Amino acid sequence: QVQLVESGGGLVQAGGSLRLSCAASGRTFSGYAMGWFRQAPGKEREFVAAISWSGGSTYYADSVKGRFTISRDNAKNTVYLQMNSLKPEDTAVYYCAAEYGISAQAMGVLSPSYWGQGTQVTVSS
Repeated sequence: QVQLVESGGGLVQAGGSLRLSCAASGRTFSGYAMGWFRQAPGKEREFVAAISWSGGSTYYADSVKGRFTISRDNAKNTVYLQMNSLKPEDTAVYYCAAEYGISAQAMGVLSPSYWGQGTQVTVSS
């Protein structure tokens, strides 16, 4: 079992930045691809970004490419999402997710096994 806890959400003006963190505990972090998803009110949850276990491969949704950066620190069992140039349409609950033994690209099409509780990001215009 892997437990995931997100933090770093909040209220920011359009054009601003936020950094989300996701701390993993339980089973070893080793071998797990990590990803971020988001769900806006009245919409389905959507993929945002993913990173391979080694950190050597990343994958982004087109809507955030060039603005968001995913990274991980395996020594701290933590994955990050740096969000720059935020837009009101980025407003959503952001979820961290983990899946064992898959690529970053696969995280974009599969439903991961482990999820955090979510953290709210609100971007005002």
